[in-house]
Amino acid sequence: MLLHSSCSQKQEAEAANLEISPTVTTAQPDSAANPVMTAPETDAVAEAPSIKEADPWEYPGPKPTPGAVLPQKRIIAFYGNPLSRRMGILGELPPDQMLAKLDEEVQHWEAADSLTPVQPALHAIVVTAQGKPGRAGKYRLRMTNKMIDDVLAMAKKRDAIVFLDIQVGQSTLQEELPQLAEYLKMPQVHLGIDAEFSMKNGGVPGRSIGSFDAEDINFATEYLAELAQENQLPPKLLIVHRFTQGMITNHDRIKLRPEVQVVMHMDGWGHPALKKDTYRRYIQKEPVQFTGFKVFYKNDLRKSPRLMSPDEILALDPKPLYIQYQ
Repeated sequence: MLLHSSCSQKQEAEAANLEISPTVTTAQPDSAANPVMTAPETDAVAEAPSIKEADPWEYPGPKPTPGAVLPQKRIIAFYGNPLSRRMGILGELPPDQMLAKLDEEVQHWEAADSLTPVQPALHAIVVTAQGKPGRAGKYRLRMTNKMIDDVLAMAKKRDAIVFLDIQVGQSTLQEELPQLAEYLKMPQVHLGIDAEFSMKNGGVPGRSIGSFDAEDINFATEYLAELAQENQLPPKLLIVHRFTQGMITNHDRIKLRPEVQVVMHMDGWGHPALKKDTYRRYIQKEPVQFTGFKVFYKNDLRKSPRLMSPDEILALDPKPLYIQYQ
């Protein structure tokens, strides 16, 4: 079924004169534009305020409604697109092998922090940024419902939650989110938005780094909150990718709602020291609510002989509650 879906998706892309572009959707520019690759390890922000405050609710914003995943659990997510071997681990291996590898990572995290239960997740890119405008002129390609259904079926085998990730290109969240409404109404389905590929000024994805403003993120949280209220759902999770200062503007204006849990996710790759510095600069220094951290199975090894371990990531302040592997 997956192979058939993959072939159908590629045929659809070719018919639309588009491509599922792994070089765009995995791009972390290997240049001075990527702070993970260039930022020096310093102690300048070591004393930045922690996201945690006082009991009984230790995180910014209102206490979430019943059924919330965070902070009771830590999410371990595999990221990518099942139709591409180059977008991330989710599509790099056959489904059963991929799920077995996810099991191994879950075990590593359970051993590293036995006090925090692990929630497995699959994080699928369902709107992919493109290097060409395509028929709609939006530099993005929407995946088929069949692809999303396949991810949901894989996730069900592990009681995993699912994130649908959007790379808007020259489109907008206002245009793309309603296309996913039927899936976002499901209690186990959540949302990710990638500022890197939000080309507000008409640029081409992959050639420069895009951005989201608080206004965009507030639209997403309001949309998710309304879905949660209307369908009596537990809080939705919103993952916001970030690895530069300019990717998120006016972070202090992001509105926190009890129906939505916002995770600012450190999405940069490189040497462990540089990844830690980026986390301090753009996640710890500008906290919103919860935090995330990404491990690249391949790109992190380009500038380092090893990947960061769960123990190293747990030493960050605040401790990330969403861990993504690509």
